[in-house]
Amino acid sequence: MSDSAPSRLGESLRGLADSGLGTLQTRLELFSVELKEEKLRAGSFLFETVLAALFVGFGIVFLAVFLTVLLWDEHRLLVLGITTTGLFVAGVWFASRAAKRLRSGSRLFASSLAEIAQDREALRSKE
Repeated sequence: MSDSAPSRLGESLRGLADSGLGTLQTRLELFSVELKEEKLRAGSFLFETVLAALFVGFGIVFLAVFLTVLLWDEHRLLVLGITTTGLFVAGVWFASRAAKRLRSGSRLFASSLAEIAQDREALRSKE
């Protein structure tokens, strides 16, 4: 009788360790998938942002040149002043938006952390 109790205890501990390691493996795989998704999202965001900024920048420069040439005889300094002011205002506005987004932080691993919190809550409720 005393020989069967340690073997059942050992089996229970092995089963518990196996369950714990299985949960840990699942969570680590979820972390890995989320990291890959975040990396792809950040890369595509950066690429599209650079392209958008490039094209919009060229468009604004050509618009400023067009308006300046169009109004060369009458109001060239006014057009240049308005264009310069508009570009500075737009630059400050986008810089403030970028700073706000940077301060807001990232949602990296949010799903994994929520799953781990649920696992901990489930373990607490069993006690």
